[in-house]
Amino acid sequence: MGKLLVTGGTGLVGTAIDADVKLSTADGDLRNWQQTLELFEHHRPEKVIHCAGKVGGLVGNMNHKGEFFYDNVTINTNVLEAARRVGVKKLVSFLSTCIFPDNVEYPITEKQIHNGEPHHSNYPYAYAKRMLEVQSRAYNEQYGTNYVCVVPTNIYGPNDNFDTKNGHVIPSLIYKCYMAKKNNLDFYVWGTGAPLREFIYSEDVARLSEWAVDNYTDNEPIIFSPSNAISIKEVVNTIAKEFDFKGRIIWETDKPEGQYRKPTDNSKIRTCNPDFVFTEFGKGIRFTIEWFIENIEQGIRGAERKF
Repeated sequence: MGKLLVTGGTGLVGTAIDADVKLSTADGDLRNWQQTLELFEHHRPEKVIHCAGKVGGLVGNMNHKGEFFYDNVTINTNVLEAARRVGVKKLVSFLSTCIFPDNVEYPITEKQIHNGEPHHSNYPYAYAKRMLEVQSRAYNEQYGTNYVCVVPTNIYGPNDNFDTKNGHVIPSLIYKCYMAKKNNLDFYVWGTGAPLREFIYSEDVARLSEWAVDNYTDNEPIIFSPSNAISIKEVVNTIAKEFDFKGRIIWETDKPEGQYRKPTDNSKIRTCNPDFVFTEFGKGIRFTIEWFIENIEQGIRGAERKF
């Protein structure tokens, strides 16, 4: 089978992947070329799942544009080049649905990645991720590598970053609802609740990534999504129900809320891996909140973590 190394091994998806080596920031800084090369030379993996990156929600992307671009471009460039130099046979890299053009024909397919500008709210991160796809394709063409990219939709689950200012929507809402109930306060939510998103449970992404390492060889990326659009209002109501929150939910309609929708076409993953069963959204939220409550001190630290 060969040694499997995961970058971002302590993150949302990395913790759920079964791997021989899981790298974290404690092991080295992937923005530093020499440290990255030394890590790969030390471990000599045959397979890599590249999850590491600078990630965040709408606010994080809007407030840290330069950091999001520089850190992600640098990390991705270093990881792929280090993998090439030590002879990694298979590398699976994570993209994001935000890479797709803002004005795009729906549903989104894998072929549309470079067909226009991404949404203005997160264009630096989106372009950095697009370059990861470009680098993978270029390496395959020049060096004969087998580097592929996967595009999960909005990931949620245990071990997330519950940061109310910079985190993704679900962990941020979980933390805010928890604090509202604990302190008998109103539950404030940005926007109208109307935007639609496709969410995928982190354990599902981990299993699909492990499948891709051994089975997916197409030069074109593949979308990981149950293709089930859920409104932010439904997300909020599901979280409030799980917490048995009885207070008021206040919609801050003057706040930004990103793209209205970005539905994907998941026919490729359905064809390539037809037996895979996605975790139902309500069940995934329940598992995530159970983990958050069981690990509340770790969850609080995550919510207080700053960039």
